[in-house]
Amino acid sequence: MNKLLKYITEWPVLRQLLAPSWGKMPVGQKGVALLLALMAFTSCSDMLDTKSDMIEFAEDNKLNSTTDTLYSVMGIVRGIQKIADRTVILGDVRSDQFITTEYASTDLQQIASFQANTDNAYNKISDYYAIINNCNYFIENADTALRKLGIQVFERDFAAIKAFRAWTYLQLVKNYGEVPLVLKPVLTEEEARNEMNKPYSDINAICSFFIEDIKPYVNTYLPQYGNINGRTTEKFFIPVRVLLGELCLWAGDYQQAANYLYEYLTFKDKPVYSYSGGGCRWSVTNNDFSSANRIDGYSSSVSFPSGKELISYIPMEETEFDGIKSDVQNVFGSTAINRYYYQAAPSEAYKQLSKAQNYTLYTEISMTEKDTVYAPKTGLVRDLCAGDLRLSSSYYQTKKSTSETSIYGSDYALAYKINPEVIPMYRIQQVYLMYAEALNRLGLPESAFCVLKYGLRNQNIERYVSEKEREKAGSLLNFDDEIFTDARTKGVHSRGCGDVECDNNYCVPQPKNKLASYEDTVQYQIPLVEQMIIDECALEFAYEGKRFYDLMRIALRRNDPAYLADAIAKRNGMMDEGLRAKLMDKRNWYLPLR
Repeated sequence: MNKLLKYITEWPVLRQLLAPSWGKMPVGQKGVALLLALMAFTSCSDMLDTKSDMIEFAEDNKLNSTTDTLYSVMGIVRGIQKIADRTVILGDVRSDQFITTEYASTDLQQIASFQANTDNAYNKISDYYAIINNCNYFIENADTALRKLGIQVFERDFAAIKAFRAWTYLQLVKNYGEVPLVLKPVLTEEEARNEMNKPYSDINAICSFFIEDIKPYVNTYLPQYGNINGRTTEKFFIPVRVLLGELCLWAGDYQQAANYLYEYLTFKDKPVYSYSGGGCRWSVTNNDFSSANRIDGYSSSVSFPSGKELISYIPMEETEFDGIKSDVQNVFGSTAINRYYYQAAPSEAYKQLSKAQNYTLYTEISMTEKDTVYAPKTGLVRDLCAGDLRLSSSYYQTKKSTSETSIYGSDYALAYKINPEVIPMYRIQQVYLMYAEALNRLGLPESAFCVLKYGLRNQNIERYVSEKEREKAGSLLNFDDEIFTDARTKGVHSRGCGDVECDNNYCVPQPKNKLASYEDTVQYQIPLVEQMIIDECALEFAYEGKRFYDLMRIALRRNDPAYLADAIAKRNGMMDEGLRAKLMDKRNWYLPLR
């Protein structure tokens, strides 16, 4: 049995919860519960296949016990494990940040070159619909009226499954462009055919539907099933406010996106600070960078279950014997399994973006004398340390001495951000950068830039955001002074670029000549600040599968396919005209439906 499910009955917090019903449940009924939780549909037209033993049990089964519900929820988590690697690979390998090596599989090369066919290993739409179908079954059959001591027993589980379904549909439509919107469990071949014959829904329709679908659960707390192997199960689930914020961004509803994300960041019971200690810095003596060392707490803070950065993630198994184990580490790094022959590496475009940043160091020479210096771009301990330090904290590449007869390659690479037990879904910095994106599109570029350089706290806002913009923003810029302090608040850019608040070259873009009105200046700044936000996302979320979709979202927003096409076609440092021409047709952004 899957290790995640195996540990359910071993958690101390759950033994008392399950004891009354699990011990009395007939063996056959336990089997039904497990089948409902674990059985994944394949597909009609390779999307919805009803040839499953689950159908024999589905008609008479009602999810009305804590045991049934618990196993069903964790079974859906297991289904999400099946698409976990794809959330990283499809988002990174298709972007401008990575290139495939000569050792990449044919499937991976096809993905990178936008030539994947319906047989590609990463093109299995049925895995998404398996999750959706199980979510639909849970939503239709969970006994939401059941109450104990006046409390709705399955409220948290129901909200979590609604969020899983919405999140899965968002991944699905980002990868396929238009998809069937299936909202009922499909249990027969006839039902499957009927669903496939309905008009398909694009990303606007998908986002609009699920915004309304999950909005009623915005104040519902996440399920808490205790811990598994030191992993807090609460982080297996998606906060509804965060998901609503992202859905609204894709839908172009920036006011609602900002509202939801602001509410999440400032939620009275659990405010979210922009600085959690994760970052990388130079340790410098007498401003001498030639012998400097890096202080690095970045990779561990973003990829370990105990890291404060992670809001929600997909938990993966430690071994294949236990269940579904991630293979991302073998794609981006050298391991014993791949004999050091890694399949993807940082692109020239990614390296140049990182190098283009300034690392700023603010030093106090004496009580009265202070100095601001910029780290050099040459003469460092490693070339990748030039500019932003997040790339060098995420990736290491060297040459190994191997014999001619060795089965191992001589090129050796480590992707430090990748933890095979954790596939991130949402992180704190992602919420702040989504918030910045929404603020900027609301005509608040100074406020959005404050997220990048200074961090959102009232003192910074009053100092760096104009009075006119503060009035326009209203309550969106109100942060409690006692909670959002200087120690807890930093600009996102500082995570790799040091004392960025002292960098006079990193600022809100200004027109060369004064424009006719304040609004003209704002409209001039919006696309430029947006580019700074998207660049920051690239620096912050490499190896997390975000980049391709960020490029897609901005290209769709601007109705400008060249925004995506130009960036990806120049991933190797020079324009690939053939790839650019291909990507100028938006239909080629998506995987082919089977």
